[in-house]
Amino acid sequence: QVQLVESGGGLVQTGGSLRLSCVISGRPLNMLPMGWFRRAPGKEREFVGKLQGAVSYYANSVKGRFTISRDNAKNTVYLQMNSLKPEDTAAYYCAADSRVSGAFDLWGQGTQVTVSS
Repeated sequence: QVQLVESGGGLVQTGGSLRLSCVISGRPLNMLPMGWFRRAPGKEREFVGKLQGAVSYYANSVKGRFTISRDNAKNTVYLQMNSLKPEDTAAYYCAADSRVSGAFDLWGQGTQVTVSS
């Protein structure tokens, strides 16, 4: 059974940094398309970014501040978040496109990020 487990969330001040991790178990990470999403209280889930092969894509709201990377040896995908803003406060979820179909079908349980002003 394939599982995704996020970690690394927490409370940080405006302008600070956090690095989220997503460990995938049950299959090799390899070049599996992976994404990060977030959901703020009272809002819809929002796309943050994705890593497709060696190419990354980001939402305009995080471009230049967030970076997605992978370590296949550790079966882990990272979301490095810099210059954090209060509007980045949300539960962050990693997702996998396990069938490489263009749709994310596997999701982690989420990790909370809170940015204080």
